Amino acid sequence: MPQTFNRADRISAELRRLVGTLVHEVVRDHALPSVSVSDVEASRELDSATVYVTALISEQGPPAVKLLNEMAKDFRRELSRMMKLRRVPELRFKYDDSVDKGERIEQLLREAQKPSE
Repeated sequence: MPQTFNRADRISAELRRLVGTLVHEVVRDHALPSVSVSDVEASRELDSATVYVTALISEQGPPAVKLLNEMAKDFRRELSRMMKLRRVPELRFKYDDSVDKGERIEQLLREAQKPSE
């Protein structure tokens, strides 16, 4: 059975692409900690969207998310110029710690495989 995508999924994908570009530009232009957009989930009503970001250095993630949330209105204004939507969803940035958790699990597995001395 073919996969069908609803409107929220299509808008989430478009937001992921556009917000990813905007975040990359802001990180570069304002010398912010290096973060990238990993996913965007728009609500079914399209009134809000959660933007998940990952950081190259995990300790820099939460402060970067705080700065991005402060800039959310500016991003939304820019998106309203770029997207053909009557109303661009409100953006909420959250830190995506799944990469950190994955690295921690890998580290534990490597330590468990070492022969005990």
